[in-house]
Amino acid sequence: MEIPGEPLNGFDITYVDQATNLYYLADRSNKSVDVFDVTSGKMVDRLLGGFVGQLKSSSVSGPNGVVVAGGDVWAGDGDSTVKVIDLKTKKVTDTLSTGGKARVDEMAYDPDAHVVVVGNNADEPPFLTLFSTEAGHKVVSKIVFEDATDGVEQPIYDAVTKKFYVSVPELKKDKAKGAVAVIDPSSGKLEKLMPVNDCHPNGLVKGPGANLLLGCDAGSKDGGLKPVLVVMKTDGSVVKVIPGLGAADMVAYNPKVNQYYSASRNMPGAPELGVIDAKSNTLVQRIKLPGGTPHSVAVSEKNNHVFVPLGAKGGDCNGCVAVFEPGN
Repeated sequence: MEIPGEPLNGFDITYVDQATNLYYLADRSNKSVDVFDVTSGKMVDRLLGGFVGQLKSSSVSGPNGVVVAGGDVWAGDGDSTVKVIDLKTKKVTDTLSTGGKARVDEMAYDPDAHVVVVGNNADEPPFLTLFSTEAGHKVVSKIVFEDATDGVEQPIYDAVTKKFYVSVPELKKDKAKGAVAVIDPSSGKLEKLMPVNDCHPNGLVKGPGANLLLGCDAGSKDGGLKPVLVVMKTDGSVVKVIPGLGAADMVAYNPKVNQYYSASRNMPGAPELGVIDAKSNTLVQRIKLPGGTPHSVAVSEKNNHVFVPLGAKGGDCNGCVAVFEPGN
C-alpha cells in the first residue's frame, strides 16, 4: 500500500479496527495517523494531530501507539502526551499529558471499563497511565515500574479475564529476566508480575483460549539470548517455547485462520515475518523482509490480510505497507 507525502523514514505502531476494517498507521514522517481501507488498500484519511514527527531520537518522536476507542483515535506523541482525535470531525478534542519526559508509546483499550492504558516506555523508570474514555478523560491511575530497566512494551486487553496484560522486557538490568504485568482496569492496580525467562518480551497478543504469544527480542544481534517466541497462559504458566525465531517487536493474531504473526525485525541476516500455527504452537513459515525496520504487524479478520510497514531506507519501496495473505 502506497503512502503519499514525505517518504516513510519514521513510523511506529499499526492497528486494524476490526469493526470498520480500517488500518491505522502511526506515520512520523508526515506527522500524522494515516488511515487505509483494508479492502481497497487505499489511504482514505490522514489525521493531523499536531504531532512532533520523527526527531533524532525515537524516544521523543511521535506519533507512536494508536488505538480506536469508541468514536475516537488515541495516539501517543513524543512530548509525553496523548492526542484524542474525533473520527467524525477529524479534529483533536483533547490533549492528555502523562507527566513524563519522553514519548507515550503503545496502548490498549478496555471497552468494558471504558479505560485506555498508555505506556511511557522511554522514561526512567517507565510507567503506565490509565485514562477514562468518558468525558473529561480523568486519570484512573499511574503505575511506575521501578525494577523495569528497558521500558514497558505492547499492552493488550483480555475480555475474558477483564485484565490488561503488558510486556515488561527486562527487570533489574538482567536481559534474561522479564515479565508480563497484570492490571485491573477498574481499580487501576497492578495485580502481579508474571515472570518470563530468556525472552526479553516486547510483543504481546491474546490467542486461542487463555493463550498469549510473547514476541521475544531474544535472538537480536548482540542480545546474548537464543531466538525464541513464548506461548504462555493468562495465569503465567508457560505452554511452549518456540525455537528458531525471535528478535521481535510487535505480534498479532487472527482467530479466523488461527495464526500468530511476528514482526521479527532484528533477526541476524535480515528481518522476517514469522507465521505460527496457534493450534500446535509451531513455526510454519518464515518470510524474509527487505529491511526498512519492519517492527510493526497487524491483521484484518475480514480478509485475513497481514500488514507490515517498510521504511523508505532499506524497504525497497520508498516507504510502504507490505500486504500478505495466507496461501490456499
